[in-house]
Amino acid sequence: TQGVSSAASDVYKRQELVMNKFSRALRHLSTTRYSGKKAFPCATLTAIQKAIASGEAVHRAEIRLIVEPALEFSAIVAGISSRERAHELFSQYRIWDTEENSGILIYIDLADHQVEIVADRGISRVIPQHHWHAVCKTMTSGFAKGEYHDSVIAGIQQLNAALQEHFPENGAQANQLSNKPILL
Repeated sequence: TQGVSSAASDVYKRQELVMNKFSRALRHLSTTRYSGKKAFPCATLTAIQKAIASGEAVHRAEIRLIVEPALEFSAIVAGISSRERAHELFSQYRIWDTEENSGILIYIDLADHQVEIVADRGISRVIPQHHWHAVCKTMTSGFAKGEYHDSVIAGIQQLNAALQEHFPENGAQANQLSNKPILL
């Protein structure tokens, strides 16, 4: 009976995996650019840009924020995770290309309700992992309530405080990455 139970469990796990993939594909196909603009209107994008700029006045890191309403169908079929996509965008937008290896990407996958933070090596050496998780949790908790504007600003402020503590400003430095958020 143990063999039958194990086989039934394997079938159930495969069915659950297929349903999860189908559910994810449906979420991405039904999340449009309009959904992104509705969650992140111009006023919110402007507030994000200001929050990033004010933070960069007190720390040496360079922050970029990218919102992607949904992945392309080919990426969903390939099983690309939010984390993998964040790494692709980190490279594509050259966030690693800063003087002190201080680039940080905040990636928001709207369809999957995921926030990923990718930090370059200069930052990841000094900021403990629990700070990243706390910022992501602040944002995703707010997203669950439909509070995109307030939760993103709160997450950026939380990130700025950690960066100011661990990677403080040490003199005038040029802005190396645009503070303007990107809505793909």
